[in-house]
Amino acid sequence: MSAGTGVSAASITPVVVRLKLSLLRNGLRQSAGRRAAFIASTVLVLLFAALQLLGLIALRGNEHAEAVGVLLTVILALGWAVMPLFFPSGDETLDPTRLVMLPLRPRPLVRALLAASLVGVGPLFTFCLLLGSVMAVAHGAAAYATAVVALVLALLVCVALARAVAAANIRLLSSRKGRDLAVLSGLVVAVGAQLVNFGAQRLGSAGGLSELDPVTDVLRWIPPASAVGAVDSVSDGSYGAGAVQLALCAAALAGLLALWSRHLTRLMTSPDGSTLQAAEPAAKERGPSGLARLLPAGRTGTVMERSLRYVWRDPKTKAAWVTSLAIGLIVPVFNALQGTGSVYFACFAAGMLGIQMYNQFGQDTSAFWMVALTISSTRDAYVELRGRALALLLITLPYATLVTTLTTGLLGAWGKLPEVLGLSFALLGAMLATGAWSSARFPYSIPQEGYKNVAPGQAGLAWIAIFGGLISAALLASPVIALTIWLNVSADGDRWTWLLLPVGAVYGALITLLGLKLAAPRTAGRLPEILTAVSKG
Repeated sequence: MSAGTGVSAASITPVVVRLKLSLLRNGLRQSAGRRAAFIASTVLVLLFAALQLLGLIALRGNEHAEAVGVLLTVILALGWAVMPLFFPSGDETLDPTRLVMLPLRPRPLVRALLAASLVGVGPLFTFCLLLGSVMAVAHGAAAYATAVVALVLALLVCVALARAVAAANIRLLSSRKGRDLAVLSGLVVAVGAQLVNFGAQRLGSAGGLSELDPVTDVLRWIPPASAVGAVDSVSDGSYGAGAVQLALCAAALAGLLALWSRHLTRLMTSPDGSTLQAAEPAAKERGPSGLARLLPAGRTGTVMERSLRYVWRDPKTKAAWVTSLAIGLIVPVFNALQGTGSVYFACFAAGMLGIQMYNQFGQDTSAFWMVALTISSTRDAYVELRGRALALLLITLPYATLVTTLTTGLLGAWGKLPEVLGLSFALLGAMLATGAWSSARFPYSIPQEGYKNVAPGQAGLAWIAIFGGLISAALLASPVIALTIWLNVSADGDRWTWLLLPVGAVYGALITLLGLKLAAPRTAGRLPEILTAVSKG
């Protein structure tokens, strides 16, 4: 608060802490289910934290205890750094713009918000893991004294890092485009899980935790991991190195607090779109620009552009595409890197993106009525479906080719590239065909709010549409699959496997056209039912 109000700056801290507690308490009062979920999740998190704490303490005396503690601290810091980007609405006190109308100065507000940030399950979980990390490497009275300071510094650095990131990006995170950043969480989780799995396998086969020592030697000087490194240095009698490592952590905390304060000052003094009158220049007549200039003319190009805009702008559609792109790359490439994969895993890329053809009209939600108004014949329905399929192919074909080439290269199986590409194209064509038919026969709504991808009461339709379509696609692609198997088991079949590329491409194109032709009359005849189904969310 400002000095002119006569209220001391120190009094802000308990007020903000009580505000945080009130937000938590009022949130739990909304429903019994929410209270039960909070209590259950809290118990599980604290139980996991207690087990981790005991495990870290059990590492005392182990030569690799520092490596585990340092790497764990780095992972915790990364988690705190990305948490505001993936869960911007997880903590309402992360948004300082709610306080801009109050007479508060940035520095006292930083102290108050920092104290409030220490309230919650997340900080307690972090505290337990950091406590175990410093206790695992502390030996002697001097090391224990250093551990107390290191524990506080490391925890404050993690919290200040989250707050600084949130303050720097709060304008973005509170906007529609900013909320789309949550889409990346699926990608990060998928990639992170594979990296952890890959790293664990490498450690298990290459000498255990000793492989981490070179990385630890660098990370132990980077805050907040330098706090754990300081405790280990003091335990070894290197008091000078320990003091430098603690100083680095303290300097990082001071820098983060200064950066946080600077962003708070800018947020609380700079105008934004809500205080400035928008002054847009007069709109000028413009022709098609960017990708639109490369698309076909007429309805086909319009449908393609609309579909691509959905992929880029609609959060749910973007989430589905990002997840499919990530998993389609991770599964074949990581298996190839581990030396346990097959070149045919590359077909996973085409399969994951082919799923996007299913429930095409559900992606439009209630806006499908505008599309329905433009469909008055089977021909209109065919062109609509064709445009959507072409938009999907615009991304899928180069992506599937890239993943297949990368996988065959990593496995050193360049001779398999033509047949795997042909098999991928045939599978993709079969999925486009069944996806077009399934979109008209089993449409379902995708809720725009929350994390559900199916409206209540339509889960059965979704299961039938996706899994029934996948089985049908596998059956449609069976001729090319059978030809691939026959050529590989034949005595001289290797000489002719290159034919699978043109055969698969032509077969995929023909089966796609057939599927679109069969789905068009059903789409045109079921427009009212489709509109009702996709508008339920």
